[in-house]
Amino acid sequence: MYLYAPDGKRYMDLVSGFAVSNTGHRHPKVVKAIKDQVDKYLHLTVYGEYIQSPQVKFAEKLASILPETLHSIYFVNSGTEATEGAMKLAKRFTGRSNIIACHNSYHGSTQGALSIMGNEYYKQGYRPLLPGVGFIEFNKSSDLDLITKETAAVVVETIQGEAGIRVPDIDYMRQLRERCDVTGALLILDEIQTGFGRTGSLFGFQQFGIVPDILLLAKGMGGGMPIGAFISSQEIMGVLKENPILGHITTFGGHPVSCAAGLANLEVILEENLISPVFSQELLFRKLLDHSKIKEIRGKGLMLSIQLDTFSQVEQVSKLCLENGIIIDWFLHCDTALRVAPPLIISEDEIKEACRVIIDAIGEV
Repeated sequence: MYLYAPDGKRYMDLVSGFAVSNTGHRHPKVVKAIKDQVDKYLHLTVYGEYIQSPQVKFAEKLASILPETLHSIYFVNSGTEATEGAMKLAKRFTGRSNIIACHNSYHGSTQGALSIMGNEYYKQGYRPLLPGVGFIEFNKSSDLDLITKETAAVVVETIQGEAGIRVPDIDYMRQLRERCDVTGALLILDEIQTGFGRTGSLFGFQQFGIVPDILLLAKGMGGGMPIGAFISSQEIMGVLKENPILGHITTFGGHPVSCAAGLANLEVILEENLISPVFSQELLFRKLLDHSKIKEIRGKGLMLSIQLDTFSQVEQVSKLCLENGIIIDWFLHCDTALRVAPPLIISEDEIKEACRVIIDAIGEV
């Protein structure tokens, strides 16, 4: 749960290295898996040239806990690479070129991912970006009519993260799935922040009763090591095998050390039952974060935002929390809210301590 400064001061990490350290920093089982793999081999060759057991074992474990249609797993190095691969895959499979994303979305910072970011402020310095990109309002059913038979894919965060933690209605998500089915557009769900237990289920889409055509994973996937994936069916993923051959290539994707860490991380989440307490942990945060200056607490599980009035308040509260040993932050598209996304291993006493510091800081500001 903690980071340590050179002077030995301890800081409780309430953002999990930005939704990465779901099992905490340096979980002993993850560290052991890394060390064991390092003693065997590191990078061998471009991903896919040789069969490597860490990749196969991790993919097999992931496939065993995902819906049957999500059984073809392509490992990459990060969330933004997963987004890029999925966009290429959708265009190649559908033969269409148009992509739809949501306002205030965030899917990474490379050129393709930036093209579907729903915030002009972060895009204006890099145009021209990809053509054929349109935007809809998240959780607004009437906008779904903008998805047409010209649309290759709709890329949506299961819960919008950088927008300040926005949870959609179940009906909206089901209507989105239905609209994609009707038009033949592929539904790409970005679970880069929400995956691996953060929302109270292994993956966020499980709480909405839908299954995406392509699933994006990263962040909490590797126990602190860099790794990501885009996942689909063999039918869809198979189009990358020909015309052209090697339709997607990555040198370091599926790095054996990252895959070994990812497998250990997933086994920790499942075997140590880290997901089942998440909803009670959420309730405790909501109960203890009681202050007249808090306008709203949004989110699900251990993916929460504390809505204040101004960025100045958020900035000052964050600094005071840091001075008192609590790491907290805000959001790219919502700088008036504080981010609360601790590792899933957080204890009840640690939640109480964190909330005390946050409430004291809000009171002082």
